[in-house]
Amino acid sequence: MSSFLSPQWFNETNELLARSGPAPVTSEEPLRVVFEVDAAPHGVPHAFTISLGALGVRVDPGDHLAAHTVLRLSFDDARRITLGELDGSTALREGRVKLRGDVNELVQLLDWMVRAHPSEH
Repeated sequence: MSSFLSPQWFNETNELLARSGPAPVTSEEPLRVVFEVDAAPHGVPHAFTISLGALGVRVDPGDHLAAHTVLRLSFDDARRITLGELDGSTALREGRVKLRGDVNELVQLLDWMVRAHPSEH
């Protein structure tokens, strides 16, 4: 996998997500979860958005004004979570992740991710 949050990482991640099958959709508007990344290296996006909707799941650089939930965490913790080196719920319990918005929307996204990648859990 390419460097975390590089253009290649977004392309590879979206290819993986496209192969993960349909996502549950509870409304016509996509569910959007923004991850704000503190202390990102120069040239790396300060945030990324995961959108879960009728067309599937995508991850894109930047934030989105219509986000349902916003998570704030360090670049290193975000990278470690995506690599499976740090459990997201543990990071949340330890206060390493700050949450704003609808936690139920976040749970919906996490449930789909676990179902889409059962061999990794």
